[in-house]
Amino acid sequence: MAFRSGRHSLQIPGPTNLPDRVLRAMDQPLIDHRGPEFPAVTKAVVAGLKRAFKCSGPVAIYPSSGTGAWEAAILNTLSPGDKVLAFETGQFSTLWTKLAQRHGIEVDLIPGDWRHPADPAQCEAKLVADKGHAIKAVLVLQSETSTGVASDIAGIRRALDRARHPALLLVDTISSLAIQDFRHDEWGVDVTVGGSQKGLMLPPGLGFNAISKKALAAGKTAKLPRAYFDWQPMIDANDSGYYPYTPATLMFFGLKESLAMLDEEGLDNVFARHDRLAEATRRAVRAWGLEIQCADPKAYTPSLTAVRVPDGFDADEVRKTILDRFDIALGAGLGKVLGKVFRIGHLAYINETLLLGTLAGVELGLAAAGVPVKRGGVDAAMDYLGGNTPAAAAPAVAAARR
Repeated sequence: MAFRSGRHSLQIPGPTNLPDRVLRAMDQPLIDHRGPEFPAVTKAVVAGLKRAFKCSGPVAIYPSSGTGAWEAAILNTLSPGDKVLAFETGQFSTLWTKLAQRHGIEVDLIPGDWRHPADPAQCEAKLVADKGHAIKAVLVLQSETSTGVASDIAGIRRALDRARHPALLLVDTISSLAIQDFRHDEWGVDVTVGGSQKGLMLPPGLGFNAISKKALAAGKTAKLPRAYFDWQPMIDANDSGYYPYTPATLMFFGLKESLAMLDEEGLDNVFARHDRLAEATRRAVRAWGLEIQCADPKAYTPSLTAVRVPDGFDADEVRKTILDRFDIALGAGLGKVLGKVFRIGHLAYINETLLLGTLAGVELGLAAAGVPVKRGGVDAAMDYLGGNTPAAAAPAVAAARR
């Protein structure tokens, strides 16, 4: 391959670009994870994750992808033959339900068109009709990475409460944690699933469960077999700062640094930054004359924008042109939207100029691929960003990382 000058632009919706600070934090010798230095690292990481999840209960940290964290949530709360309620908002919601089915869980899947969020009214109706409380859990993604659709988790919680239903609430925040507001305790979430490779600005390799008291109690009677993903050994070990098995030590070093960066910026500022960059992207897409996959403006996720290509065009060919000509990697369409959309990630370690460079490359690439678009998408994004300078809020945690 010929030499390419400049940095490759990774603008998929995760894994995301890594901050130099995180890379430097991970570039150090390993320490003994049974020695006296490691507990301080573990305790700092767990405390930082609790701030990110806005939870007071335990957080389990697995050397896994987000799929492992999905599995842990299922295995620790349910028994063979249990029934769960789930929503089809895209590819990843579908995959989570398939994982549950492979463990003998019955899934009542509310079908969707991959363009709209989970509907609290449908959730409430299902739960009200479940007089015998056969439904043991509700599974929902806050941000569906394949479609750019965000669901209202507080609204789903209210639906459970109105129905007076005891089902657990299991929520995937893999592409929303540290990107948009999430409140594990306040919203009555029982298990929150997270991953390292998106808003937390790390490589893939860590999966998280934030766990409520109700979920812990459910774990006492859950009958699905579990060993590696059992919560209790993890919780018991983390109380002392140690780990029940070998941890991903260098990832812990990086996570400690990324959590410090979030503390320094302040989560409210992090959310506001993502909201601004997401809106700038959507304005660019509209100026090009293209359609956004998410059809409900109230449900746009700030993590990414999934862009529909016109009929007769292959989104993957458009992505290939943009990669070959301008060295920008965009997310592919998955499942039902394969070849129909490409996804622009605007999450994690990104600012205005990085986004504008991406949008410029996309605009050039669309034209090079022969897609009939209008020029001016970058101008629309610049106009918005130039006129909407955020007022920085004081970081909520000034010295938490010390």
